[in-house]
Formats: sequence, structure tokens, C-alpha cells
Amino acid sequence: MNLNRVHVCAHVLGHSRLFLDTDSALRMSSEQKGSTPGSISPHNNLTRVNTYPQAEFTIPPSDTLTPCQSAQTHTADAPASAHFKANRPSNTATGDEKHGQPVDQESQSTPTTAHNDVTYPEGGLGAWSVVLGSFLGLLSSLGMMNTVGIYHAYISEHYLQEYSESTISWIFSMYVFLSFFCGLQIGPIFDAHGPRLLVLAGSVLVCLSNFLLGLCTLYWHFFLVFGVLGGIGTSLIFTPAFAAVSHFFYLKRGNATGVAAAGGSLGGVIFPLALDKLLPSVGFLWATRIVGFITLFGCIGACVLIRSRLPPKAGQSVWPDFRIFSQKSYFLLTVGIFLMEWALFVPITYLTTFATSTGAVSQSFSYQLLAIFNAGSCIGRWVPGFLADKLGRFNSMIAALAICSATSLVFWLPASLLTPTTASEAMTIKALSIVYAVTFGFASGSNISLTPVCVGQLCDTNVYGRYYATCYTVVSFSTLTGIPIAGALIQACGGHYWGVVVWTVVCYVLSSLCFVWSRALQTGWNLGVKF
Repeated sequence: MNLNRVHVCAHVLGHSRLFLDTDSALRMSSEQKGSTPGSISPHNNLTRVNTYPQAEFTIPPSDTLTPCQSAQTHTADAPASAHFKANRPSNTATGDEKHGQPVDQESQSTPTTAHNDVTYPEGGLGAWSVVLGSFLGLLSSLGMMNTVGIYHAYISEHYLQEYSESTISWIFSMYVFLSFFCGLQIGPIFDAHGPRLLVLAGSVLVCLSNFLLGLCTLYWHFFLVFGVLGGIGTSLIFTPAFAAVSHFFYLKRGNATGVAAAGGSLGGVIFPLALDKLLPSVGFLWATRIVGFITLFGCIGACVLIRSRLPPKAGQSVWPDFRIFSQKSYFLLTVGIFLMEWALFVPITYLTTFATSTGAVSQSFSYQLLAIFNAGSCIGRWVPGFLADKLGRFNSMIAALAICSATSLVFWLPASLLTPTTASEAMTIKALSIVYAVTFGFASGSNISLTPVCVGQLCDTNVYGRYYATCYTVVSFSTLTGIPIAGALIQACGGHYWGVVVWTVVCYVLSSLCFVWSRALQTGWNLGVKF
């Protein structure tokens, strides 16, 4: 046979060996070249036509082939694991990558497709109703967290006068610790089963904590009711609240998460102002009960509206995977968040007692100062999230951390060093405290709203709950120790607050460096890349 007259078009199926039907091959020489892809009939008569060392080819007869259906491959863990091997730039980036890097996702139309053809609505009534549910849930849970400064000041003065500052701080550090640490199980359970039962259980515990708080009189009462019960309840709400938003948004995830997180700041405005008015008039018992009814309203909305959309991954375990930390970029991100949380809850907890200790402001105004702080944070949780979708999530977070460092150094440190011996000095301390509360509140708002989307930048959405929970399982230990460390520093400095200010600044600077390094492992050191 003159093989030059035989035109062979190979259709490779798996690892099957290739053979050629001689008669079919001769027919193909006079017909239009090519073959129709399809499955092989098990009864084909196949004849070997050529053999090469280590390479043999087969082709089924063209008249027995049927069209082959293509199938998309979904590998939820593949992006996360592949991105970090050898620390190559991640294909989860949404930046303006060039020269072989992934194309900017924002060029796609809505709804968007990302992470192995998973489609995100990026808006609509259903998606924004989930954001509203998360907003209400975070108003109840993180709103309580943003009010710890008020509870700390009031309980220290009226119930636990005989205890040291560092001892009292363990009540609130335990609350914050459990709020994050319980994500060890909550995040993976969300991935496997959805948010409904988690949010319902959290709502019951948060409301119960608020209604029982007014009955507490002893140290262990406050520790169990506020620290343990409230902490577990908060975690059961806020972990699914953040994770559910990621099921509906990808390109606009920073903006949507920021809107949801603003609910926590709004709660941090409502609760301090309510307590400032209610505590002198109706007392601690009914003040906390009224706050409890507000949280009940928010929890009902969260239970109704928060839901997941993406199907659970088949056979998924409910345990976190600490092997994720072998990915250097994720490890550095976790260290950066750890240092950031070490610093963040120092002003939240001690800004009220600091203002009172200076003698420059009244106790009532010190409560209002925390509300001013949370008002700035409310805006700061939405605006950076909106900008993050335009400029990059890591880029926006790094800028916010730098501002947190600068404002603490420029405004809070001078206020902590001044002594109000004259009216002008007292006015200066008051002005510095107000400016610091507004600016730091705005800058630190992204500390809560952007960390979830930064974690989501490094993993696939179907395993986001596991990545977020694994990260905050470690980060929670910074919240457990950060507040008591600050209390010990206040005692070591003789009741002055300059030590905790320096501690806050150092933690924020180191956190910024970790975020920069984590980003560099994904995109390189080019600051112009959107990531």
C-alpha cells in the first residue's frame, strides 16, 4: 500500500492503543479529510497498520463513530492547591494582569463566571436579600462585640471594683476568642450543610446572653454569660453571615461584604448610645434587656434571609485542614491577620476607659466616643470594600493598615502622653480623642470587612468556609491574649495608656509587612498590579 495516499486523522481516547482499518483508510483518501469524534463501538474490526517503539496508534472506522459529549471538570480544591505550589501568581487574582497572567475578571458581563465555571449572580433581589440578612445578623453579633468597651467600663466600675484590669479583661477576651475560635467547626459545617441551623442556634445564644446579662453580679456570672455564651453565639452567626455573601458575589464581593459588615458597626453605634441613655434611667437590668430585644429583631431577619447557594462538595469533611498553611501566601496572610487582631481590639476595648482616665471628658461622653468610633467604622467597612473591587482587595487592605498605624501614632499617642493641667490641654486631649475615634474607626473598619475577601482571594469558593475557619482558628488566640496583654501594659505603665498605644502601632506595622509579603508571593513586587 502506498501510505502517502492514506490520510489519517487521529482521535485519541484516554490511553487506548490506536489501530487503522485498512478499507476505511483507503476510503478516507478519496473523501473529505477528517473524522467525527465519538465513542468506540466494542465490535469494530481493527487491524494494526503500524507500530513504533513505545507508541502505537488506533483509529476506529469513521462510519461507526458517534458524537462525543464534552464534560466540564469541577475541582474545587484544585485552584487553591495549584496556586501555591512554587508560589506562582494565583489565577484567582482579579487584577489587571498582563504578559501571560490571568485576564481581569471585571471585563466579563454579569453574572460572572470564576473558579472553574462557577457562576455568581453579582446582584439581584435574591443576592442582596442575603446581604441584608447578613447585615442584620452582624448588627446583633458584631454590634455586641463593638460595644465591649461600654460593658468593660460599666462592669469594672459598678460590679468588679476589687479585680485588676487584666483580670477583668479576660471576660471580654474570652468573648472575642470564642467568637473566632468556634469557626474551627462552624466554617466547615457551613460548607457541608449550609447556614440555617447555625444562624438559628447563634441567634438563640446571643439573645439569651443579652437577656441574662442584667442578672449577673459576680465575676463568674459575667464570664459565663457574656464571655462564653455570647462568644459562641456570635461565632455561630457571623461566620455563616460572611461565608453566605461569598456564594452570591465574586467581582463585587468586597463591596457586598463591606455592606454586610457595616451592620456590626451600626450596632456599635446603636448599643453604646442606647446604654448611655438607659443605664442612668432604667438601670443595668432593663438596659441590657432592651438591647436584647434589638438583637432579637436582627436575629429574626438573619434567620429568614441568610442562605447558601452553591452545592456542598461531595464527601466533604467538617474538619479544617491545617495543611493549608504549607501554602506560604496563605500562611503569611494568617500571620498578618493575627497581628492585626492583636491591635484592633485594644482601642475597641480601652478607648472608653482611656477617655475617662484622662479627666478631660465625662463618662457620658466617653460612651459617646465609642459610638463615634463605630460610626466611622460603619463607613469604613463599606467604602474600602467598594474600592477593593476597583483597586484590589490586598491593595486596599494594606493601605488601611498603614492608616491605622499612622492615626494611632499621630493622634492617640500624643493624647495618651498629655496631662490636662489646664483647660486648653484638656480641650486638646478631647479633640485628639475625637479625631482619632473617627479616623481610626474609618481605617479599621476594613479590618473586619476585607479580611474575609482577602482569604477568599486565595481559595476556591466551595472550600472558602474551611479556609476562613482555619485562618481564624489561629487568629482567635490573638484576640484571647491581646486584651489581657493590653491590660497588663496599662498596669505596668502605672495606669497610663501610652504603652498600649505603642503596642497597637507595632502590631499594625508588622501586620502590614505580612500582607505585603503575601501579596508579593501572588503577584510579585509590582505595586501597580491590582490584587
